[in-house]
Amino acid sequence: MTTPISDFVKKYASQNKKRLHMPGHKGQGMIGVEKYDITEIGGADSLYEASGIIAESEANASRIFGCKTLYSTEGSSQCIRAMIYLACVNAKDRPLILAGRNAHKTFLTAAAMLDCEVEWLCPQNGESYLACTVTADYLEKKLISSEQKPAAVYITSPDYLGNVADVEGLSSVCRRFGVPLMVDNAHGAYLKFFPESKHPIDLGADICCDSAHKTLPVLTGGAYLHISPDAPAGFALQAKNALALFGSTSPSYLILQSLDLANPIMENFAEEIKALAEKVAEAKNIFAEKGFAVSGSEPLKLTVSPKSVGYTGVEFADYCEQKGFVCEFADEDYVVFMFAPNNGTDMPIELASAVADIEKKTPLTVGAPEFRLPEKAMTIRQAALSASETIPVTESEGRILAVPTVGCPPAVPIAACGEKIDKNTIERFLYYGITECTVVK
Repeated sequence: MTTPISDFVKKYASQNKKRLHMPGHKGQGMIGVEKYDITEIGGADSLYEASGIIAESEANASRIFGCKTLYSTEGSSQCIRAMIYLACVNAKDRPLILAGRNAHKTFLTAAAMLDCEVEWLCPQNGESYLACTVTADYLEKKLISSEQKPAAVYITSPDYLGNVADVEGLSSVCRRFGVPLMVDNAHGAYLKFFPESKHPIDLGADICCDSAHKTLPVLTGGAYLHISPDAPAGFALQAKNALALFGSTSPSYLILQSLDLANPIMENFAEEIKALAEKVAEAKNIFAEKGFAVSGSEPLKLTVSPKSVGYTGVEFADYCEQKGFVCEFADEDYVVFMFAPNNGTDMPIELASAVADIEKKTPLTVGAPEFRLPEKAMTIRQAALSASETIPVTESEGRILAVPTVGCPPAVPIAACGEKIDKNTIERFLYYGITECTVVK
């Protein structure tokens, strides 16, 4: 398979031409990659008006994923905004989106910018705020009871804890109601490469985003926007404009090269992915046998709750780091480990062998406060664009949240813009270590 972006940049770098164009490092610097960091010079193509080497590379990726695939150099965040734009662009009324409550905060910023209404699909009893099981039956009831036909249904799968939604079942429901299904598949680009694809597009999603950098050998910021052949025609026609609306006019050519070079690797990824998934499954069994609560069905993600052996997630993550293993994410309840072929196939077993025998203590039984949907006091846009102030969480009861106070990872808001903060919200803020929040003045 060709690698046109990388080939062009390597050739240009070898010519040692006098660079009287951006960037200002002029191909020289202390990092060592500057000579490969270019801008839209002649022959380099332009990401949002691609007709040359970028178009050729995107066509390669499209053949691999079996759909229209476009590049992002600003992560899935850019793609999420583009998806919401595509759902809203032709709406005659203020558009409504049914969305899983565990949406990334970028979904909220997109809703604020585009002024769409959101009706939440909420977590089931006992679920973490990072999880949100949306079954086909639940979605069908929501669609039947909705007074307004939604512009789209939006879910996150896999979620941060490794839970994978029934995309096939949900897409069947959406098609019966004539509503597009949008999937934040940021954590699941590799799902394409199993003998039977588990990728959302192949399971019936109309459009989805993948963070290539999360699970593939791609530089941070590399992502894909995938559009199904069965999606509404406007999605494919307007996708480049949607990405350009939210993207920088100076996309990183280092990231573009990594996306380009990933294509021939992905052509032969299936064996490695299958072998690694088997080792992750084996590691999950080891942790379960040692008394850890193991959750999630995502094949290359290991999520454990060490409270069953007497440790908070943060405490166990610290222990793992002392042993030389740095996790993706930890909170009071969970520790998340993400694997990829570049770690080597044996890494899951190395991890389990090194840390699963930690000294067991009395199980911890205190969990997160149960989720209750707060009262909505303002629209997302109204709240996000209001004058605001940051105050202690303990003084926030009755105030309206302006913007989410949440870091990345996991970048999933505990409360949404425009919601009135109540006692339950305060309890959940404090449980997850959030001591300040930004509220409407």
